[in-house]
Amino acid sequence: MPSLFRFLMAIGVLAGLVYAGMFALATMVEPQQRDMTVTISPDRFVKPR
Repeated sequence: MPSLFRFLMAIGVLAGLVYAGMFALATMVEPQQRDMTVTISPDRFVKPR
């Protein structure tokens, strides 16, 4: 039984580290905004008969 508790504790610590890393990335990193232009050819608007 002690090995099961040790395994669950290790999984819990790893999950906590992953959660902390994701939280830090979400709060500390600001994405750069930039303009995006997409050119669509006119034949895409014509409906086939």
